[in-house]
Amino acid sequence: MGYNQEAFETVRERYQYKFAAARQQAEEHEAEVCAQIPEMRNVLRRLRNTGPELFALTLSGKKAGPEEIAKIRKDKEEALKRRSELLRAAGYPEDYLDVHYECPKCGDSGYIGIQMCDCMKREIILESYKYSGIGELLKTQTFDTFKLEYYRGSDETYKLMSANLDYIRRYADRFDEEGGNMLFMGATGLGKTHLCSALARQLIDTGHDVLYVSAINMLADFEKQRFGGTAPEAENDGVDRYYGADLLIIDDLGTEIANQFTLSVLYGVINGRMNRKQATIINTNLTNRELQARYTDRIVSRLLGEYAVILFKGTDVRMQKIRK
Repeated sequence: MGYNQEAFETVRERYQYKFAAARQQAEEHEAEVCAQIPEMRNVLRRLRNTGPELFALTLSGKKAGPEEIAKIRKDKEEALKRRSELLRAAGYPEDYLDVHYECPKCGDSGYIGIQMCDCMKREIILESYKYSGIGELLKTQTFDTFKLEYYRGSDETYKLMSANLDYIRRYADRFDEEGGNMLFMGATGLGKTHLCSALARQLIDTGHDVLYVSAINMLADFEKQRFGGTAPEAENDGVDRYYGADLLIIDDLGTEIANQFTLSVLYGVINGRMNRKQATIINTNLTNRELQARYTDRIVSRLLGEYAVILFKGTDVRMQKIRK
């Protein structure tokens, strides 16, 4: 389990900038105030000296007496009081010289000690939506917005889709303990993409790296790597994530051109992830017979033998929404 690395690096750089920007703003405020209030330089110097004075007293080997410590603290309190008086008299807010971080808990460092701050976790999750491949869908397609009312055309269909929803929810809840692969099969407009998006969102929200890609786009990345004439050091750019993501979702299997190269790539991804015990979900509109006619036995045996097959039935939900 781990956050998407690109999202993590993007957010880490963002926090470095926020931290530096907050301190730079405070330095600019200080220069402005000191230019307006000359006495402020001495006040701030007194404030900055109190910490080193107490530290030096500790390092000297002498046991600091209560009177010495009290004197340093009193000097600090007086300097703080005078700073506030000068700021108020000049029309500045009392906290004008403070460093204003967006997150006071971590000081925009992203960490509290060695633990990642909740604010940085949220930023990485939101950034991971963008890198998932379905950023916009994740905003609206959740388990809660999946409406079973569209499958009430028959009791059999309603029971099947209710069971599918429960199964996929449970898969998301127990992903770390169980994981596994699923093959979503059914005609277009029956909720395959919606439930994939809902699953992806829950896993991203809990710190997993999820990649959602169409079969066509995935194979295009491998074609670019193989035939695009990339430099040796960039040979795997664009395809590493297919072997690294905690969950890979391949959409619209069957819409790609099937040839020796694409079949080899597809088998490599499916088999490679299975060997690494990495979870994969594949969506397809093809039937069992169409899968067997289109793909090699090695691919079909893994899809129908090693994947949990989830059948989607009903009437096109998109069309039902249009009619309403």
